[in-house]
Amino acid sequence: MLRAALRFGVRSASLLAGGWLVRALSGTSAAVGAGARAIRPVAQRSPQYTGGAFVNIESASPGISMGREERRLLLREMIGSRGASWPGGPIPLADPADGPAGECAVSWYGHSSVLVEIDGYRVLADPIWSQRCSPSRVVGPQRLHEPPLALDELPAIDAVLISHDHYDHLDIDTVIGLARTQRAPFVVPLGIGAHLRKWGIPEARIVELDWNESHRIGDLTLVCTPARHFSGRTLRRNTTLWASWVIAGPRHRAFFGGDTGYTKSFAEIGSDHGPFDVTLLPIGAYHPAWPDIHMNPEEAVRAHLDITESGLLVPVHWATFRLAPHPWAEPVQRLLAATDPAGVHVAVPRPGQRVDHQSPALDPWWQL
Repeated sequence: MLRAALRFGVRSASLLAGGWLVRALSGTSAAVGAGARAIRPVAQRSPQYTGGAFVNIESASPGISMGREERRLLLREMIGSRGASWPGGPIPLADPADGPAGECAVSWYGHSSVLVEIDGYRVLADPIWSQRCSPSRVVGPQRLHEPPLALDELPAIDAVLISHDHYDHLDIDTVIGLARTQRAPFVVPLGIGAHLRKWGIPEARIVELDWNESHRIGDLTLVCTPARHFSGRTLRRNTTLWASWVIAGPRHRAFFGGDTGYTKSFAEIGSDHGPFDVTLLPIGAYHPAWPDIHMNPEEAVRAHLDITESGLLVPVHWATFRLAPHPWAEPVQRLLAATDPAGVHVAVPRPGQRVDHQSPALDPWWQL
């Protein structure tokens, strides 16, 4: 009897584990997107594409190819820092603004998802509304706060910008939802169009650009500019391009950094396309293991000063997903410590909050 019960228990545990694995893998094939063969015809027209992969202007961090021991130490650090790297309480959300698009304003929805208003146009960048930034709906980094509004509550937008194809910046469910609820084109770096086509996005709504190429929508100009990062939705890296973006209207300009390490390209972008009224720069998910592909807060301040002599700095790429072992509020604390002596104007909106470039918000809401 005991032996039979033990056999039944082992069999039941195996079935439960197998069921969990099925749920974890459900939908991952579609979420991964296109393979290298489908991406290659567009990618190979770029001078940045060599040997079957895109390359940085400056070499990327060796952290993206860490050895087994380095990965083990980083995993231990992530597990050991769980308390500090989670917020101390519920993250407060703001009620999203409504009304017509303004002259120059930003609504931050969490992580790198932002709605940029420039001279009456609206541009949505790196939108992710899913609960996890992962190919799976069961495993992977989970949101620390809810989206401040439903996807179908967004106002009409004129363009969707994508910086690169990592899961915390390009999300299948959000893309499909936007294709259903909006009419705007998806303006993306080279190769990402293959993911969108696999997900059923019409060709007419896909604009793929190489670095220093641009696309016009009325009086709005979107310029694909360099970043220092990498790409990949599987173990194979760099089959699609990564980018930052210039968002330029007749009177105002914004720079969206996406996800990037510090790069000399910032000064060149500022010289070629500035001055900017607002910069949106990543400040979170930094670690010594990848110093050249994710900026720390002090580097974000340095980048802002390279890009524009004035203007407002709005930090992104923090607060929503736990992607590194640093304390949850540390990115903004370090940012403010660096902006004050540098004389940089900064706004730190709550998720959902709209900030005008001439009236920055600095309510210390992150002190939970």
